[in-house]
Amino acid sequence: MLRKSAVVALAAVLLVPVGPLWADDVRGGQRAVIETLALTKAWRTSKGAGVTVAVLDSGVDPHHRDLAGSVRVGKDFTAGANPPGTAPSRLHGTYMASLIAGHGHGPDGKRGIIGVAPEADVLSVRVILEDEEPGFLTFNSAERFENVVARGIRYAVDEGADVINLSISKELATREERAAVRYAIGKGVVLVAAAGNDGDRKKDGDFAPYSYPAAFPGVVSVGATDRRMRRAAFSNWNSSVLVAAPGVDIMGAGPGDEYWVGRGTSQATALVSGVAALIKAEYPKMSPPLVARALAAGAKDLPPGGYDTATGFGLVNAAKALKEASRLAEHTEVAAGDQAHDPERPLAGGSAGPIDVVTRDERRVTVYAAIAAGAALGALTSLAVIFILVRRVRRAHMSQDA
Repeated sequence: MLRKSAVVALAAVLLVPVGPLWADDVRGGQRAVIETLALTKAWRTSKGAGVTVAVLDSGVDPHHRDLAGSVRVGKDFTAGANPPGTAPSRLHGTYMASLIAGHGHGPDGKRGIIGVAPEADVLSVRVILEDEEPGFLTFNSAERFENVVARGIRYAVDEGADVINLSISKELATREERAAVRYAIGKGVVLVAAAGNDGDRKKDGDFAPYSYPAAFPGVVSVGATDRRMRRAAFSNWNSSVLVAAPGVDIMGAGPGDEYWVGRGTSQATALVSGVAALIKAEYPKMSPPLVARALAAGAKDLPPGGYDTATGFGLVNAAKALKEASRLAEHTEVAAGDQAHDPERPLAGGSAGPIDVVTRDERRVTVYAAIAAGAALGALTSLAVIFILVRRVRRAHMSQDA
């Protein structure tokens, strides 16, 4: 029997292999995403150079021609789940990595997949098996794999990741995962996670299940939109969702120089991780709360009232996010890295416990005092931004309830 707390799912609803394509067909298949995210304009400012994005997933093929030279293969936390000699699938992880940092191939890199941050580096950390791998049931039932995500997050932080992509989801969280998230944020690392693909499973009539690690405080939770830029039917909708990105018919790379098309909050998450990488490349010391603020403030297709549980603060726009980041960097000193508070240590004169803001339907927007105070050590403005963001969410929910 699978233990719910251990089951981690890849947040992609469907992956379909693409037959033989000419190189311009692949890039042409990305045109809608490139235009929606305003990447051509954003690339005039940043392409992610110098940033490392850790992809906590099923593994990344470092030899794919669109990723070659950009991937460092890190630790495999699933070791021992598959029978000896079993080669990892690495489909989902390669796909996500290509959306984040694919650099294409051929003359001037104009063939194949171009990622949101084509000059960024990828750290592959294997924390999940794909459904078809023979050790899948063992992985999701053996106690020794209970906290692989938590261990993977800490490992990625210690290996120098600037952004961590988590295109994975689970229904229940662990204390170790919560602590790992706090550790990462305290070190200035931006975490981006999938809101989940249970959008058609309603609870209490007005929102879909929460998914972890996306629902942890401080994590950028990403929903998926369809071709009409509305919430995709499968995308979870609840008050954890911060922003949204395209998640339907997304072209990406697969192992062995293959190409795939798929849909899910996985894909949307990878695209937003790429935008976060663009921001961190320009402003490496910008704290995670301010990166999240830039993503939200730079969003387009804003929902009525400025926020809703379907697409959060709107659809991410890379060019506008960079502009917002520039504004924040100009007026605010930010705490990150060695300047940030260590979340594993008590705060001077205060509690390290959570502060909960609860709406009438008991949905929570939780802000950890440890995270807020950590940012405040660098600048009081960072703290103000967090509470402004929370108040906006709370007002939006109360408006819905009225």
